[in-house]
Amino acid sequence: MVHQQRSQEWLSQTGDVEDIVTSLVPRLAYFAGVARTEHVTRAAREMRVPQSTLSRAVARLEEDLGVDLFARRGRTVSLTPAGRTFLASVERALADLERAAEEVRADADPAVGKVAFGFLHTMGAETVPGLIQAFRADHPRIRFSLVQNYGEAMLEGLRRGELDLCLTSPVPDAPDLVARRLDEQKLRLVVPADHRLAPRRRIRLSEAAEETFVTLETGYGLRRITDDLCAQAGFRPRVAFEGEEAETLRGLVAAGLGVALLPPPAFPRPGVAELAVTAPRAVREIGVAWLDGHPDTPPVAAFKKFLLSRRGRLLPH
Repeated sequence: MVHQQRSQEWLSQTGDVEDIVTSLVPRLAYFAGVARTEHVTRAAREMRVPQSTLSRAVARLEEDLGVDLFARRGRTVSLTPAGRTFLASVERALADLERAAEEVRADADPAVGKVAFGFLHTMGAETVPGLIQAFRADHPRIRFSLVQNYGEAMLEGLRRGELDLCLTSPVPDAPDLVARRLDEQKLRLVVPADHRLAPRRRIRLSEAAEETFVTLETGYGLRRITDDLCAQAGFRPRVAFEGEEAETLRGLVAAGLGVALLPPPAFPRPGVAELAVTAPRAVREIGVAWLDGHPDTPPVAAFKKFLLSRRGRLLPH
């Protein structure tokens, strides 16, 4: 009854369940140790803490909870029904914490750790597999969590701590990010194979001013680049279809639904012709970005160094 009254008073003072959780957590391992041995002195010896520290921690735990967890006979104790109920949850919680600690230690291990790496869809077929293959020649056991997405989504992933590094375009300029230009990729005007421009090898983008375009959706880096290049060529593209992936756009072009500005395909696509754009200079810059001030684990630091060493030769030319 006294414990219950004190617990209610404590909760009314804090008014926040999070406060009691914060108070309880440091004492849970002590409680589990005493419950395992059913002897305060033996538990203190095994856990290498003073017996007085252990006794005070368990007593305060009972006080905060407002229940008796142990029945005491000298230094020998036994769990009460409430103590047995509480112990089952405590053991699960401690086991979860132990697994989590093992996981984050493993992810940071220089030899077998993990890198969370994001990249554009257009780099997934050849570029990224080739990069990882080359990197793992010297780091064969480092693991990767790979995320394909568009640029803005990956930058938000960096900010949320879901990604360590990402390859993106355009190269971002934001105060909370660090970005380094690695390479550039020529863009081509892709037209249907039976289009009037298909026999051409080169074209000025202004010659496509009257064409219908298929593009990526607003917010995608390649869409911004397309709009900017068309503006430099003196026109605003008439957009008929918007998609989320470059190869889908190639399929729409092959079906005769428009033309598109796209990077080179991983493999030749039937039904289209790909024309070099001579003016304006049609390229997109590819860069690597990470969160400023975010400490790198050894695997992330090694892969970042590797990517920076590929400057100017990230992509096939």
